[in-house]
Amino acid sequence: MRFDVRALSGANRIVQMSVDAASEQDALQQVERQSLRVLEIRHLHGARLSGRRAWGRFSLVLFGQELMVLLRAGLNLMEALQGLVEKETGSEAKVILDHLIDKLRSGQRFSSALRDFPSRFPPLFVGLVLAAESTGDLPKALARYVDYQARVDQVRGKVISASIYPAILMIVGGAVTLFLAGYVVPRFASIYEDTGRELPAASRIMISWGNFAGAHWLPLTLGGVASVVAVAWLLVRSVRSGALSSLAQRLPWVGERMRLYELSRLYLTLGLLLDSGIPIVTAISMSRGVVSAGMRAMLDAAREQIESGESLSAAFEQRALTTPISVRMLRVGERSGQLGEMLIEAAAFYESAVARFIDRFVRVFEPALMAVIGIIVGGIVLLLYMPIFDLAGSIQ
Repeated sequence: MRFDVRALSGANRIVQMSVDAASEQDALQQVERQSLRVLEIRHLHGARLSGRRAWGRFSLVLFGQELMVLLRAGLNLMEALQGLVEKETGSEAKVILDHLIDKLRSGQRFSSALRDFPSRFPPLFVGLVLAAESTGDLPKALARYVDYQARVDQVRGKVISASIYPAILMIVGGAVTLFLAGYVVPRFASIYEDTGRELPAASRIMISWGNFAGAHWLPLTLGGVASVVAVAWLLVRSVRSGALSSLAQRLPWVGERMRLYELSRLYLTLGLLLDSGIPIVTAISMSRGVVSAGMRAMLDAAREQIESGESLSAAFEQRALTTPISVRMLRVGERSGQLGEMLIEAAAFYESAVARFIDRFVRVFEPALMAVIGIIVGGIVLLLYMPIFDLAGSIQ
């Protein structure tokens, strides 16, 4: 749930902010942890903002790009943030930037200020900034995150693009099928009943359905709409809970590729963090959010083994977090002292494999889907016209 909060800061400034929380009490605790005194809290019904959606006006990637450009131009961090807040018109964006500026003025580190907005700044971004604070090269850290997000979005974009055309085919094919079954078939049924002729068995079954649909069109329509809504709700819930991902990973052809996609995100995240100087155990903890619940359990077990003194390659191999190729790459990285770079290379290898699979899958799935829709629509039309062909033959 989302809450709009007006609070009073220690400097007696009124701060207006949005908080995502499970309850009003949780929202109050989040605000009070920021040393603010709540003046007013209001629940926005049905206006839950997920991290991605909330950044519609304040994209994290865009924020990183703009901040990187300003820092490279010679501005210090405070001047760069002040420049960004001056151009923002969205209230949420201004609240976030104002909060960051206030924290910096009070002497806090930039990474600590970012942690006040966990739904806006993911652990990877905070970790890269934290590492950059010790090296003094914040623009390089921002560039790494922008590059990371571009690579993740590229694979995600391929999946979305590959899904658009099949989705359109399914919607159009379903609409045509429903139109034939719910509108055309009942009208043909009344025509054939008036002829008094014996119909083929398959046509009689379809005509019976046509009579039923014509007599009960309203309950059937409401039931169809309710079914679509229920399926959509189940899909959304399955995606959020990870159940859909777990189910897809069990499919013989798709599951292994989904595993490779998760491994690519895990390896890329770990590689960036290790290259930035983050300790390996801390990097693994910060990378938990990029994988599914099932792989997260394996990652936690591997982290415990690493804490006990095992190497990353051995722990990952025992917990099924590698492939025959990647485990060799990790061993080479450990021997050469370039484990971070080798993880990034392994991630690129997986990304190319996933991209090839998507292209091949689309080439096979789209024609197959068109064939299935054509068979269904053609079968309905054929059953409708079979009595006409029979009648025409008897007349001749």
